Amino acid sequence: MESITRCSWCTSSELYKKYHDQEWGVPVYDDPTLFEFLILETFQAGLSWITILNKRENFRNAFDHFDYKKVAGYPDDKIEELMQNTGIIRNKLKIKAAVSNAQAFMNVQEEFGTFSHYIWKFTNGKPIINHPKTSKDVPATTPLSDEISKDLKKRGFKFVGSTVVYAHMQATGMVNDHAEDCWKRAK
Repeated sequence: MESITRCSWCTSSELYKKYHDQEWGVPVYDDPTLFEFLILETFQAGLSWITILNKRENFRNAFDHFDYKKVAGYPDDKIEELMQNTGIIRNKLKIKAAVSNAQAFMNVQEEFGTFSHYIWKFTNGKPIINHPKTSKDVPATTPLSDEISKDLKKRGFKFVGSTVVYAHMQATGMVNDHAEDCWKRAK
């Protein structure tokens, strides 16, 4: 029996536990990983995160290992191929959004040098450390996720509502929402 305590949302599967223990809330500053999480989070809109985690390797293979330069240039026949891929979420709007988001991602890189410089400027380059007593105390959105969402949309990103953006912030460590009794909080 395990003797460590984790955030309550991740205890239902080994995959969830591994993701929680190794990735969630860990600051990410490299563009390829930020793009991967952006794509995964946009596909998660309206679905559970475990659904996405279970399909993550399929997404990785289907989207050329999240190479945003390749994704940005996907032609219509590639989009149709992705629509036939049963290993991913086959939502045409989300697939097309992945392509346009890759293009917007590169536009942001051109303007700011890296996407990382752009996104982390909202937190002055440092994670926001929240202190939720339990996972139930963690909000779905914040005024900051509202602000980032609005700015991303202005730059042409799709499926980046405030809830998606806040989940992205959590996944990439821009915010640390580990519960008070979670072993990651102590770390």
